[in-house]
Amino acid sequence: GGCWHQCCPGRNNACWAPGARRARCYCDSYCERTGDCCEDYHAVCRRAAVGCVVGPWGPWSGCSSPCGVGSKARSRQVTVPPRHGGEPCPDLKQRRGCLGEHPTCGTAK
Repeated sequence: GGCWHQCCPGRNNACWAPGARRARCYCDSYCERTGDCCEDYHAVCRRAAVGCVVGPWGPWSGCSSPCGVGSKARSRQVTVPPRHGGEPCPDLKQRRGCLGEHPTCGTAK
């Protein structure tokens, strides 16, 4: 079986080629985990694979609640998107809890 220029990221059941003994072999990056890659997968697909690269985390936002329980968020950007079955991008957003402590909180009725 041959992948030729058919290389797919992740698990993709439509990304296959005819293999030996009428069995299918796969050209998706998941085939490395399942062991059913086409014979030329590494030569054709992995050589051209580019994993995701992300930038640094941005600053945390302010607390969503000025008084009491709220949340903060931060994000980062993709600087190099994954190609040809390279590693997928990690999380681009994070959220965490916070407690708003604005000076007026204690005096609010």
